[in-house]
Amino acid sequence: MSKNYLSLAVKNLKKQKLFSFINILGLTVGITCCLMIYLYILNEFSYDSFHKKGENIHRVMRVGNLNGERSEIPYLSAPYATALLNDFPGDIQQAVRVVPDNDLISYNNNAFNEKSIYLADSNFFQLFDFPLLKGNPATVLSEPGSIVLTASAAKKYFGNEDPIGKVVEFNKTRQLKVTGIAKDVPVNSHLNFNMIVPLSNFRSSAWFNQWPNNNLFVYVLLNPKSNPKQLVSRFPQFMEKYMGKFYAESGLKMGLTINPLSDIYFEKSSPFDNVKHGDKKMVYIFMSIAILILVIACINFVNLATARATDRSKEVGLRKVLGAMRKQLVVQFILESLLIASVASVLAIGLLLLLLPFYNNLLGYTLTPFWNNPFVYFFILAVILVVGLVAGSYPALLLSSFSPIESLKGKLRVGKNGAFFRKTLVVFQFGISVLLIISITIILTQMHYVKNKDLGFSKKQSMIVRLDNSEIWDKKIQLKNELQNNPSVESVSLMSGEPGGFHDFYTFEMEGKPGEKFLLNTEFADFEYVKTLNLKIIAGRDFSSQFKTDSVHSVMINRSAAGKLGFTPEQAIGKRIKNVGRDTIHRNIIGVLEDYHFASLKDPIAPLVIAANDDKRLALVKLKTKHLQKTINDITKIYSGLASSYPFEYDFLDERFNMLYKSEIRQESILSIFFYSDLHCLSWFIWFGNLYRR
Repeated sequence: MSKNYLSLAVKNLKKQKLFSFINILGLTVGITCCLMIYLYILNEFSYDSFHKKGENIHRVMRVGNLNGERSEIPYLSAPYATALLNDFPGDIQQAVRVVPDNDLISYNNNAFNEKSIYLADSNFFQLFDFPLLKGNPATVLSEPGSIVLTASAAKKYFGNEDPIGKVVEFNKTRQLKVTGIAKDVPVNSHLNFNMIVPLSNFRSSAWFNQWPNNNLFVYVLLNPKSNPKQLVSRFPQFMEKYMGKFYAESGLKMGLTINPLSDIYFEKSSPFDNVKHGDKKMVYIFMSIAILILVIACINFVNLATARATDRSKEVGLRKVLGAMRKQLVVQFILESLLIASVASVLAIGLLLLLLPFYNNLLGYTLTPFWNNPFVYFFILAVILVVGLVAGSYPALLLSSFSPIESLKGKLRVGKNGAFFRKTLVVFQFGISVLLIISITIILTQMHYVKNKDLGFSKKQSMIVRLDNSEIWDKKIQLKNELQNNPSVESVSLMSGEPGGFHDFYTFEMEGKPGEKFLLNTEFADFEYVKTLNLKIIAGRDFSSQFKTDSVHSVMINRSAAGKLGFTPEQAIGKRIKNVGRDTIHRNIIGVLEDYHFASLKDPIAPLVIAANDDKRLALVKLKTKHLQKTINDITKIYSGLASSYPFEYDFLDERFNMLYKSEIRQESILSIFFYSDLHCLSWFIWFGNLYRR
């Protein structure tokens, strides 16, 4: 019987070639879109799931109040790990410190400034399951003079040679022997590295033993029997024991907590955290769109099936006259629906394989092969059942309900109820489409706002040159002077962080407000800062070499900082402020700047203090030339003459600032593609359905 139903289904598909083609095409496009979104969702929710001890791994976070909001900061200092192991031996079994770093790695004539290096404790590969192609996880980082490369990094430096035992140079100061090769880090890992260097190399460094010097992550492995909440409840005493004196002197108070490894990827992204983060809200948006696309595909299927109901009425009438029961007809028509859904699903897989390279490029990473994932096949089976049973049920019940006499006479009328149901489905389709149009319009409007918003500073033709090695750091003043002598350079400013980059937080005390502490963002910059960024001064004056005290005893603030301190911009001029966490000098506020977006547009403009200080980490070079490439070549020569051991690297401020919205822009593109493909399919199906009904 089933074989007979199947042969009839195939026969009907061949008989109605155009109808079958349109129906299968629509389902194929809809299922393909759903599959693409499903693969994205699977990847997002799979982050860090490959670590065998993942359920018990947590990251330690400092907790503070920044500008009235609770914030969790992942950076800690090196002593935390040792103290946590000593103070909670029954709860914490392992602790691993990870320092994100960038360093110059040299081998023979190849030298690269690697930006994805981790300095880590020797048990890094014992806590985390990053597979080693060569080397023993227990010993691969045991010696300070060792280094582990990923397969891609090894290929980059050594080609087809065996890298084990080879020696590379680290920042021109250390010789490190390759002791292990790790597989390339999976895309679904919040940690991303291409080299691991033992942290033990830096035990004698001053920063390694300083509690307030926060520059690394601490991951802990909890005893499976431990209660994380009870452990966190004991942290206040821990912080008082080790940091109480510092907090009392600085006025800054922070707590401590732990977050599960599985939650790290979906934590709120911030300038304090350079690991990969995702947006769970966006994942749910994609999930909703996948459901809506599938619903529209099912409605199209129902409408097309009911549109050709009169064409199949004589077939139904004849079969009923020959003794077919309604139940048998329902089974036949549902089987046809299942067959169409199955064919569409197979074609969708083929289409997905064709589109996957483009999709990976759109996502910005390569999805793991889906044919090894059983959840994908469960999803496809579920789609076939949903489309076949749910979407096919109404046409099956409708067709099997026809009167044989009326069908054979050709006087069949579907009836008002059937027409009303079809119209309801069409209205529902349009409702979904309107919802999608509104959603995509909002997203496009937000992206247009981000791209065109006046940020309060000039970011065009501004080159960022990092002072990230000892050679260029020692000659930064000479670098600035030589750059300013170039006629194509308008101005140069040395600063601690560019707009859109990292800005420090420090605690300040205000003259006339004893006992009050203010936590403010801080920028350390030279006298050309305002000029180079073209900032607007609304009260007071700029830094000036005409005032000898400006380099030590003066600061500038923004409008938000003046408001937080309790003054109007004019009132703030002449007031004295002290950076409690850094020194004991009282500095005069000489100028107030109009607020500008020194951080992401996703965050409100925060209070900012700009001080002249030697903590410079980059040079911002404002160009005034149309001959950009020639100017870049000139700057390259200047840099190479001062730091010949290091490759010249740069980026532009507008590109750097746009990187803050890279994920949003990419998601906007993906959503737009899914939306427009779905909208075009919908309009095509409505046109075809109306044509068929005529």
